[in-house]
Amino acid sequence: MEICNACRYCEGYCAVFPAMELRRAFSDADLSYLANLCHDCRACFHSCQYAPPHEFGVNLPKTFAELRAETYADHAWPRAMAALFRRNGVVVSFIAGAALALVLLLTLVLQSRGILYTAHRGAGAFYRVIPLGAMVAVAALAFLYALLALGMGVARFWRDAGGEGVGLRAMARALADAATLRNLSGGGDGCNDIDDAFSNMRRWLHHAMAYGFALCFAATCVGFVYHEFLGRVAPYAFATAPVLLGTAGGIGLLAGTSGLFAMKLIADPVPTARSLLGMDTALLLLLALVSASGLVLLALRATAAMGVLLAVHLGFVLALFLVLPYGKFVHAAFRFAALLRYALER
Repeated sequence: MEICNACRYCEGYCAVFPAMELRRAFSDADLSYLANLCHDCRACFHSCQYAPPHEFGVNLPKTFAELRAETYADHAWPRAMAALFRRNGVVVSFIAGAALALVLLLTLVLQSRGILYTAHRGAGAFYRVIPLGAMVAVAALAFLYALLALGMGVARFWRDAGGEGVGLRAMARALADAATLRNLSGGGDGCNDIDDAFSNMRRWLHHAMAYGFALCFAATCVGFVYHEFLGRVAPYAFATAPVLLGTAGGIGLLAGTSGLFAMKLIADPVPTARSLLGMDTALLLLLALVSASGLVLLALRATAAMGVLLAVHLGFVLALFLVLPYGKFVHAAFRFAALLRYALER
Protein backbone atom coordinates (compact mmCIF):
# COMPACT_ATOMS: atom_id res chain seq x y z
CA MET A 1 0.00 0.00 0.00
CA GLU A 2 2.88 2.37 0.69
CA ILE A 3 4.31 1.64 -2.77
CA CYS A 4 0.90 2.18 -4.38
CA ASN A 5 0.38 5.38 -2.41
CA ALA A 6 3.64 6.74 -3.76
CA CYS A 7 2.99 5.64 -7.35
CA ARG A 8 -0.76 6.32 -7.78
CA TYR A 9 -0.79 5.15 -11.39
CA CYS A 10 -3.94 3.09 -10.72
CA GLU A 11 -5.96 5.71 -8.86
CA GLY A 12 -8.71 5.81 -11.52
CA TYR A 13 -9.31 2.06 -11.68
CA CYS A 14 -11.61 1.41 -8.73
CA ALA A 15 -12.61 2.57 -5.26
CA VAL A 16 -9.59 0.99 -3.55
CA PHE A 17 -7.05 3.59 -4.62
CA PRO A 18 -9.03 6.77 -3.75
CA ALA A 19 -9.73 5.17 -0.35
CA MET A 20 -6.05 4.27 0.01
CA GLU A 21 -4.98 7.84 -0.75
CA LEU A 22 -6.85 9.08 2.34
CA ARG A 23 -4.32 7.19 4.49
CA ARG A 24 -0.61 7.59 5.15
CA ALA A 25 -0.35 4.62 7.51
CA PHE A 26 -2.24 1.34 7.30
CA SER A 27 -3.57 -0.59 10.28
CA ASP A 28 -4.87 -4.15 10.09
CA ALA A 29 -8.40 -2.74 10.02
CA ASP A 30 -7.49 -0.45 7.09
CA LEU A 31 -6.07 -3.35 5.09
CA SER A 32 -9.13 -5.50 5.84
CA TYR A 33 -11.40 -2.67 4.67
CA LEU A 34 -9.42 -2.08 1.45
CA ALA A 35 -9.27 -5.80 0.69
CA ASN A 36 -13.05 -6.08 0.91
CA LEU A 37 -13.47 -2.94 -1.17
CA CYS A 38 -11.46 -4.64 -3.94
CA HIS A 39 -13.64 -6.28 -6.62
CA ASP A 40 -10.73 -8.29 -8.06
CA CYS A 41 -10.86 -6.67 -11.52
CA ARG A 42 -7.04 -7.15 -11.74
CA ALA A 43 -6.50 -4.02 -13.83
CA CYS A 44 -3.97 -2.81 -11.25
CA PHE A 45 -1.93 -6.02 -11.55
CA HIS A 46 -1.56 -5.80 -15.32
CA SER A 47 -0.67 -2.10 -15.14
CA CYS A 48 1.78 -2.30 -12.24
CA GLN A 49 5.47 -1.75 -12.91
CA TYR A 50 6.25 -3.36 -9.53
CA ALA A 51 4.30 -6.58 -10.15
CA PRO A 52 6.17 -9.91 -10.52
CA PRO A 53 8.81 -10.52 -11.73
CA HIS A 54 9.88 -7.15 -10.22
CA GLU A 55 11.70 -7.67 -6.92
CA PHE A 56 8.96 -5.80 -5.01
CA GLY A 57 6.46 -8.43 -6.20
CA VAL A 58 3.38 -6.22 -5.74
CA ASN A 59 0.35 -8.42 -6.40
CA LEU A 60 -2.72 -6.72 -4.95
CA PRO A 61 -5.41 -9.06 -6.37
CA LYS A 62 -3.81 -12.16 -4.85
CA THR A 63 -2.88 -10.48 -1.55
CA PHE A 64 -6.32 -8.90 -1.15
CA ALA A 65 -8.04 -12.23 -1.88
CA GLU A 66 -6.02 -13.87 0.90
CA LEU A 67 -6.79 -10.96 3.23
CA ARG A 68 -10.51 -11.25 2.50
CA ALA A 69 -10.45 -14.92 3.45
CA GLU A 70 -8.71 -14.01 6.72
CA THR A 71 -11.34 -11.32 7.33
CA TYR A 72 -14.18 -13.81 6.91
CA ALA A 73 -12.60 -16.21 9.40
CA ASP A 74 -11.66 -13.47 11.89
CA HIS A 75 -15.23 -12.19 12.04
CA ALA A 76 -17.08 -15.52 11.90
CA TRP A 77 -19.89 -16.06 14.40
CA PRO A 78 -19.67 -18.12 16.51
CA ARG A 79 -15.89 -17.89 16.51
CA ALA A 80 -15.56 -21.67 16.68
CA MET A 81 -16.94 -21.81 13.13
CA ALA A 82 -13.97 -19.86 11.72
CA ALA A 83 -12.25 -23.16 10.92
CA LEU A 84 -14.90 -23.84 8.28
CA PHE A 85 -13.33 -21.19 6.03
CA ARG A 86 -9.94 -22.91 5.93
CA ARG A 87 -11.01 -25.99 3.97
CA ASN A 88 -14.23 -24.57 2.63
CA GLY A 89 -14.46 -26.61 -0.54
CA VAL A 90 -14.33 -29.87 1.41
CA VAL A 91 -16.73 -28.54 4.07
CA VAL A 92 -19.32 -27.37 1.53
CA SER A 93 -19.11 -30.67 -0.35
CA PHE A 94 -19.59 -32.64 2.86
CA ILE A 95 -22.52 -30.53 4.08
CA ALA A 96 -24.18 -30.61 0.64
CA GLY A 97 -23.89 -34.38 0.52
CA ALA A 98 -25.09 -34.79 4.10
CA ALA A 99 -28.08 -32.45 3.65
CA LEU A 100 -29.09 -34.16 0.41
CA ALA A 101 -28.78 -37.61 1.99
CA LEU A 102 -30.75 -36.48 5.08
CA VAL A 103 -33.70 -35.10 3.13
CA LEU A 104 -33.79 -38.12 0.81
CA LEU A 105 -33.53 -40.57 3.72
CA LEU A 106 -36.26 -38.88 5.77
CA THR A 107 -38.53 -38.74 2.74
CA LEU A 108 -37.99 -42.44 2.02
CA VAL A 109 -38.51 -43.42 5.66
CA LEU A 110 -41.54 -41.25 6.41
CA GLN A 111 -43.40 -41.71 3.12
CA SER A 112 -44.63 -44.87 1.48
CA ARG A 113 -43.27 -45.85 -1.92
CA GLY A 114 -46.74 -45.35 -3.32
CA ILE A 115 -46.66 -41.66 -2.44
CA LEU A 116 -43.03 -41.03 -3.33
CA TYR A 117 -43.10 -42.60 -6.78
CA THR A 118 -46.56 -41.51 -7.85
CA ALA A 119 -47.42 -38.55 -10.03
CA HIS A 120 -49.21 -35.85 -8.02
CA ARG A 121 -51.11 -33.03 -9.64
CA GLY A 122 -53.19 -30.12 -8.48
CA ALA A 123 -53.05 -27.89 -5.41
CA GLY A 124 -50.90 -29.27 -2.60
CA ALA A 125 -49.08 -31.82 -4.78
CA PHE A 126 -45.69 -31.01 -3.24
CA TYR A 127 -47.02 -31.31 0.30
CA ARG A 128 -48.27 -34.85 -0.30
CA VAL A 129 -44.61 -35.83 -0.61
CA ILE A 130 -43.12 -33.59 2.09
CA PRO A 131 -45.59 -32.01 4.55
CA LEU A 132 -45.71 -28.22 4.46
CA GLY A 133 -45.05 -27.91 8.21
CA ALA A 134 -41.84 -29.95 8.01
CA MET A 135 -40.68 -28.08 4.92
CA VAL A 136 -41.26 -24.64 6.45
CA ALA A 137 -39.87 -25.48 9.90
CA VAL A 138 -36.53 -26.85 8.64
CA ALA A 139 -36.06 -24.11 6.05
CA ALA A 140 -36.99 -21.31 8.45
CA LEU A 141 -34.65 -22.50 11.22
CA ALA A 142 -31.72 -22.92 8.82
CA PHE A 143 -32.32 -19.61 7.06
CA LEU A 144 -32.81 -17.59 10.26
CA TYR A 145 -29.63 -19.03 11.73
CA ALA A 146 -27.75 -18.16 8.52
CA LEU A 147 -29.03 -14.57 8.66
CA LEU A 148 -28.07 -14.25 12.33
CA ALA A 149 -24.55 -15.63 11.83
CA LEU A 150 -23.97 -13.53 8.73
CA GLY A 151 -25.33 -10.39 10.41
CA MET A 152 -23.12 -10.86 13.47
CA GLY A 153 -20.04 -11.35 11.29
CA VAL A 154 -20.72 -8.21 9.25
CA ALA A 155 -21.44 -6.20 12.41
CA ARG A 156 -18.04 -7.22 13.81
CA PHE A 157 -16.34 -6.25 10.55
CA TRP A 158 -18.14 -2.89 10.50
CA ARG A 159 -17.10 -2.12 14.07
CA ASP A 160 -13.47 -3.17 13.55
CA ALA A 161 -13.22 -1.20 10.31
CA GLY A 162 -14.26 1.96 12.14
CA GLY A 163 -17.80 2.10 10.82
CA GLU A 164 -19.95 5.01 11.96
CA GLY A 165 -23.49 6.32 11.62
CA VAL A 166 -25.02 5.81 8.20
CA GLY A 167 -26.86 8.54 6.32
CA LEU A 168 -29.38 8.12 3.53
CA ARG A 169 -27.07 9.68 0.96
CA ALA A 170 -24.23 7.27 1.75
CA MET A 171 -26.61 4.30 1.77
CA ALA A 172 -28.04 5.28 -1.62
CA ARG A 173 -24.56 5.65 -3.10
CA ALA A 174 -23.42 2.28 -1.73
CA LEU A 175 -26.57 0.57 -3.01
CA ALA A 176 -26.03 2.08 -6.46
CA ASP A 177 -22.40 0.94 -6.53
CA ALA A 178 -23.41 -2.57 -5.47
CA ALA A 179 -26.39 -2.85 -7.83
CA THR A 180 -24.40 -1.74 -10.87
CA LEU A 181 -21.14 -3.50 -9.89
CA ARG A 182 -19.45 -0.29 -10.94
CA ASN A 183 -16.07 -1.36 -9.60
CA LEU A 184 -16.04 -4.41 -11.87
CA SER A 185 -15.56 -2.05 -14.80
CA GLY A 186 -11.92 -1.48 -13.84
CA GLY A 187 -10.79 1.79 -15.32
CA GLY A 188 -13.89 1.89 -17.52
CA ASP A 189 -13.06 -0.77 -20.11
CA GLY A 190 -13.79 -3.78 -17.93
CA CYS A 191 -11.74 -6.34 -16.04
CA ASN A 192 -8.62 -8.27 -16.98
CA ASP A 193 -10.35 -11.60 -16.52
CA ILE A 194 -7.95 -13.94 -18.33
CA ASP A 195 -4.99 -11.83 -19.47
CA ASP A 196 -4.24 -8.14 -20.06
CA ALA A 197 -7.18 -7.79 -22.50
CA PHE A 198 -10.17 -5.91 -21.09
CA SER A 199 -13.58 -7.58 -20.85
CA ASN A 200 -16.93 -6.99 -19.19
CA MET A 201 -17.81 -10.69 -19.24
CA ARG A 202 -17.24 -11.27 -15.51
CA ARG A 203 -19.32 -8.21 -14.68
CA TRP A 204 -22.27 -9.47 -16.73
CA LEU A 205 -21.95 -12.99 -15.29
CA HIS A 206 -21.95 -11.53 -11.77
CA HIS A 207 -25.10 -9.59 -12.69
CA ALA A 208 -26.76 -12.77 -13.97
CA MET A 209 -25.85 -14.66 -10.79
CA ALA A 210 -26.79 -11.89 -8.33
CA TYR A 211 -30.06 -10.89 -9.96
CA GLY A 212 -30.92 -14.53 -10.65
CA PHE A 213 -30.56 -15.22 -6.93
CA ALA A 214 -32.67 -12.14 -6.13
CA LEU A 215 -35.43 -13.28 -8.51
CA CYS A 216 -35.48 -16.75 -6.92
CA PHE A 217 -35.81 -15.17 -3.50
CA ALA A 218 -38.57 -12.91 -4.83
CA ALA A 219 -40.37 -15.97 -6.20
CA THR A 220 -40.33 -17.54 -2.73
CA CYS A 221 -41.68 -14.35 -1.15
CA VAL A 222 -44.47 -14.01 -3.73
CA GLY A 223 -45.31 -17.69 -3.24
CA PHE A 224 -45.67 -17.01 0.49
CA VAL A 225 -48.11 -14.18 -0.26
CA TYR A 226 -50.08 -16.43 -2.61
CA HIS A 227 -50.33 -19.16 0.03
CA GLU A 228 -50.92 -17.12 3.17
CA PHE A 229 -53.00 -14.20 1.92
CA LEU A 230 -54.61 -15.32 -1.34
CA GLY A 231 -55.31 -18.93 -0.37
CA ARG A 232 -53.58 -20.26 -3.48
CA VAL A 233 -51.59 -23.45 -2.82
CA ALA A 234 -48.53 -24.56 -4.79
CA PRO A 235 -47.70 -25.80 -7.35
CA TYR A 236 -48.72 -22.82 -9.44
CA ALA A 237 -49.38 -22.56 -13.16
CA PHE A 238 -46.47 -21.49 -15.33
CA ALA A 239 -48.00 -18.09 -16.14
CA THR A 240 -48.08 -17.00 -12.49
CA ALA A 241 -45.69 -14.61 -10.79
CA PRO A 242 -43.89 -17.15 -8.52
CA VAL A 243 -43.14 -19.51 -11.42
CA LEU A 244 -42.13 -16.80 -13.87
CA LEU A 245 -39.85 -15.17 -11.30
CA GLY A 246 -38.35 -18.50 -10.26
CA THR A 247 -37.78 -19.63 -13.84
CA ALA A 248 -36.09 -16.40 -14.86
CA GLY A 249 -34.04 -16.43 -11.67
CA GLY A 250 -33.03 -20.06 -12.05
CA ILE A 251 -31.87 -19.53 -15.64
CA GLY A 252 -29.90 -16.40 -14.69
CA LEU A 253 -28.38 -18.09 -11.65
CA LEU A 254 -27.36 -21.17 -13.66
CA ALA A 255 -25.89 -19.09 -16.48
CA GLY A 256 -23.96 -16.83 -14.10
CA THR A 257 -22.51 -19.57 -11.92
CA SER A 258 -21.59 -21.79 -14.87
CA GLY A 259 -19.88 -18.93 -16.68
CA LEU A 260 -17.95 -17.79 -13.61
CA PHE A 261 -16.85 -21.37 -12.90
CA ALA A 262 -15.55 -21.73 -16.47
CA MET A 263 -13.68 -18.41 -16.22
CA LYS A 264 -11.95 -19.51 -13.02
CA LEU A 265 -10.56 -22.55 -14.82
CA ILE A 266 -8.88 -20.48 -17.55
CA ALA A 267 -7.94 -17.35 -15.56
CA ASP A 268 -4.33 -16.21 -15.24
CA PRO A 269 -3.07 -18.03 -12.09
CA VAL A 270 -0.50 -15.37 -11.10
CA PRO A 271 -2.92 -12.71 -9.69
CA THR A 272 -5.15 -15.46 -8.27
CA ALA A 273 -5.03 -16.98 -4.80
CA ARG A 274 -5.18 -20.60 -5.96
CA SER A 275 -5.43 -21.81 -2.36
CA LEU A 276 -8.91 -20.26 -2.24
CA LEU A 277 -10.16 -21.91 -5.43
CA GLY A 278 -12.04 -24.52 -3.39
CA MET A 279 -14.02 -21.83 -1.54
CA ASP A 280 -14.81 -19.99 -4.76
CA THR A 281 -15.93 -22.98 -6.80
CA ALA A 282 -17.82 -24.69 -3.95
CA LEU A 283 -20.36 -21.87 -3.74
CA LEU A 284 -20.70 -21.61 -7.53
CA LEU A 285 -21.35 -25.34 -7.86
CA LEU A 286 -23.84 -25.38 -4.98
CA LEU A 287 -25.79 -22.44 -6.42
CA ALA A 288 -25.75 -24.13 -9.83
CA LEU A 289 -27.11 -27.35 -8.30
CA VAL A 290 -29.88 -25.45 -6.51
CA SER A 291 -30.96 -23.69 -9.71
CA ALA A 292 -30.59 -26.74 -11.97
CA SER A 293 -32.53 -29.04 -9.63
CA GLY A 294 -35.26 -26.39 -9.31
CA LEU A 295 -35.60 -26.06 -13.09
CA VAL A 296 -35.71 -29.84 -13.56
CA LEU A 297 -38.34 -30.10 -10.80
CA LEU A 298 -40.43 -27.46 -12.59
CA ALA A 299 -40.20 -29.34 -15.88
CA LEU A 300 -41.09 -32.76 -14.38
CA ARG A 301 -43.38 -31.80 -11.51
CA ALA A 302 -46.39 -33.54 -13.06
CA THR A 303 -44.55 -36.87 -13.42
CA ALA A 304 -43.76 -39.73 -11.06
CA ALA A 305 -40.22 -38.35 -10.69
CA MET A 306 -41.49 -35.30 -8.78
CA GLY A 307 -41.11 -36.80 -5.28
CA VAL A 308 -37.44 -37.65 -5.62
CA LEU A 309 -36.67 -34.41 -7.48
CA LEU A 310 -38.37 -32.37 -4.74
CA ALA A 311 -36.28 -34.08 -2.06
CA VAL A 312 -33.08 -33.50 -4.07
CA HIS A 313 -33.87 -29.83 -4.64
CA LEU A 314 -34.74 -29.19 -0.99
CA GLY A 315 -31.57 -31.02 0.07
CA PHE A 316 -29.45 -28.62 -1.97
CA VAL A 317 -31.42 -25.63 -0.65
CA LEU A 318 -30.87 -26.79 2.93
CA ALA A 319 -27.13 -27.17 2.26
CA LEU A 320 -27.02 -23.63 0.85
CA PHE A 321 -28.66 -22.21 3.98
CA LEU A 322 -26.30 -24.11 6.28
CA VAL A 323 -23.08 -22.95 4.56
CA LEU A 324 -24.32 -19.43 3.77
CA PRO A 325 -22.43 -17.68 6.63
CA TYR A 326 -19.28 -19.82 6.33
CA GLY A 327 -18.39 -19.70 2.64
CA LYS A 328 -17.77 -17.35 -0.26
CA PHE A 329 -21.34 -16.02 -0.07
CA VAL A 330 -20.30 -13.76 2.81
CA HIS A 331 -18.21 -11.67 0.42
CA ALA A 332 -21.38 -9.98 -0.83
CA ALA A 333 -22.25 -8.70 2.65
CA PHE A 334 -18.68 -7.73 3.56
CA ARG A 335 -18.17 -5.99 0.22
CA PHE A 336 -21.37 -4.00 0.64
CA ALA A 337 -20.21 -2.94 4.12
CA ALA A 338 -16.91 -1.79 2.58
CA LEU A 339 -18.78 0.12 -0.15
CA LEU A 340 -20.89 1.79 2.53
CA ARG A 341 -17.77 2.78 4.46
CA TYR A 342 -16.30 4.17 1.22
CA ALA A 343 -19.49 6.16 0.55
CA LEU A 344 -19.28 7.65 4.05
CA GLU A 345 -15.64 8.61 3.48
CA ARG A 346 -16.49 10.29 0.21
